Parts: sequence; structure tokens; C-alpha cells
Amino acid sequence: MRNECIPRLLVSTETEVLLMRRSWLRSWLRSWLRSWLRSWLRSWLAGAVALQLAATLTGAALAASIDAQAVNDAQWERGKAGQGTVSAAIVKLQVLLDRAHFSPGEIDGKPGENLEKAIAAYTAAQGTASGMSPELWQKLRETFRDPVVIEHKISEEDLKGPFIGIVPSKMEDMKDLPSLGYADPKEKLAELFHMSPELLSALNPGVKFDKAGETIQVANVAVDDLPEKAGRLEVDKSAQVLRVFGQSNTLLAAYPVTAGSTEKPAPDGVLKVTSIAKNPTYRYNPDYAFKGVKSRKPFTIKPGPNNPVGVVWIGLNKEGYGIHGTPEPSKVSKSESHGCIRLTNWDALQLASAMRKGIAVEFTGDEKERSQVRAQAKKPETRRHKRH
Repeated sequence: MRNECIPRLLVSTETEVLLMRRSWLRSWLRSWLRSWLRSWLRSWLAGAVALQLAATLTGAALAASIDAQAVNDAQWERGKAGQGTVSAAIVKLQVLLDRAHFSPGEIDGKPGENLEKAIAAYTAAQGTASGMSPELWQKLRETFRDPVVIEHKISEEDLKGPFIGIVPSKMEDMKDLPSLGYADPKEKLAELFHMSPELLSALNPGVKFDKAGETIQVANVAVDDLPEKAGRLEVDKSAQVLRVFGQSNTLLAAYPVTAGSTEKPAPDGVLKVTSIAKNPTYRYNPDYAFKGVKSRKPFTIKPGPNNPVGVVWIGLNKEGYGIHGTPEPSKVSKSESHGCIRLTNWDALQLASAMRKGIAVEFTGDEKERSQVRAQAKKPETRRHKRH
């Protein structure tokens, strides 16, 4: 007797297999399409972001460039430059103050605390406390009528190293280097002309600073010594300023400094200069127990502008304390030190040229007052900006 169920069962099984295959195919196609769409969207979005970023960076680079003639023709107008914005007038003012020996620190074309310190010192030397004004601007211009931005032809000496590339951030990593030279020619040229590398690039867009004979635009900064030898120094720890007085107690120069910290304060009272050394070797004593230095053994670091004390050491008659340069000019007055007095390398060199052993260094103020002084300094500046 024939079983009628067998063909029906076979047909049913074939149908189910076919349906399963179709279902699997649909599922595979959906999965493949989703994967392809995700991949395509990621690629498209990455391309769009890259194009937008490139446009943004190009725009930023163009916005950051500054014309040398615009700097030379600039006139003083308080309140025109925004915080963090490169201003032709501020570049000019910084160069003029630098030439008058009232240092703004690193010339970057931006308003800031170090510029305000230089203005305050200059106005005090002129017998006024009114801050920067068109009259004082004119007086600065009368002391120096040459262009404040000039051409400089890159020489073989400018490109002479040794250059060390990336500068180690830790002292222990510096001790085995044969020298602590500049990172590259751009850093060397920027420091030679008292400028930030960013301003150097802004004045010379597209230049790589690695070809001898190429002409670039640079700040026409002071290269002369102070008008007379120093009679005494004053380090104001509250204002973070070092003032140089002549033999007749005339204010000869003022420099922004980093003076100590709450953890390791700068000295108090009056000390004496005991030594003056250029291109010093740095010797680390583990008894100093500097934060971030783990070595329990003393070590030395070779000379060079990126040495922890820069290119100058002016020793004081208190062990381990001195006045010195720095490998990071942009951080002067904006960071803390291990108790010593840091200046930019170029300011330290200018100061050293006026020094002799035995000069008195008076320390005034207090590191704890620093934040209060900064807050008070900002209040009148805010009010002045509101009136414009």
C-alpha cells in the first residue's frame, strides 16, 4: 500500500529549504548593505572633516600672518587688540620697550601680564603712573625712529648647530646629551631676535628657516648693553619683576622674572652676587629634592640654551640660589621656579653685562601675594577697556 504522505513530505521539505535559502540571502544582503553604507558614511564623514580641518587650519594660518610694513606703520590705540590676538601695534610697542631696556619678555604681539609690567616700569621711569598713552608712545618713538621690523639674511652661522631636535622634558634625560643646544634653526633665530617662534612664522609665512641666504623679517631688538653698570638689583617677588638701578639709583632696566614658588620660595632680605658665568654647566644636587626629579645621585647637564639655567648663571651668597636664563622664554612670569630667579636668555645676558661681584640683590614682596597682585592689575585694565 502506497504511503501518500511521502511526496507531500518531500515537497514540504523542499519548499522549506528554498524559503530558508531565500531568508538567508535576504539577511545576508541586508547585512552587506548595512556594512557597506556604514563604511561609505565613515569615509565620507572623514573626508568632510579633513576638508573642514584643512580649511580651518589654512584660515588660521592666514589669519596669524602679519605684515612687516603694518607693524612699522602702526600707531598706539589701547583696546584694539583682543586677548590672544597678534597685533601690529603691540609688536611695535614690545620692540620699542625692549630697545628702551624695559623688557616685555618674549615678543609675541599679544597683550599680557609681561607687557603690562614693562609699560608700568617705563611709565614709572618717566615720572608718571598713568599707564600707556599716546604721549608715552610718542616718547618711545622719539628714542628710536628706525623700523621696528627689519630684514635679516639667514647666514651659515644661523644654521650652525648642534641642534638637538626634541628637548627632553626630564632633567635625568638631559644628563647624557653632549650639549643642550637649540632644537632647530627656527628656535635659534626666534631667540636671537627676542621673538616667539609663532610670531617669527607669522612675519614669514611659508618659510622653513633652513636656507642660508634667504631673507626674513625679524624684530629690530636691542643689542647694546645697559647705559651704565648696575649699582644694585631689586627682585619684587609679588610683581615678579627684577629692577636694575644705576650707581645714582636711577632705574636702568626692568625684566619680567619667575621668582620662586610657594613650595620653594625665593630668598628674603639682601644677598650679594658671588659669581657670573656664561654657558654654565648645570649640576643637580639630590638634596634639592626638586619635584619630578627621581635621581638620588648628583648629575651634570652640559651647557647650552636649553640647559635648565639657560646661557647665564649669576650666583648669590646663598647655596643653590642664583639669577639665570631659561630654555622656555614663553613661561617667564607664568610658571614657578625652584627658588631661583629666571629671565629670558637674552635678558639674562643683558643683565650679566652690567654685573660685577659684590652687587646687592634685595628681595621684596611675597610669592603668596602674586595672585592678589595679578587680580588687582586686571581690574583697572578691564575698566579701561570698557570705556573704549
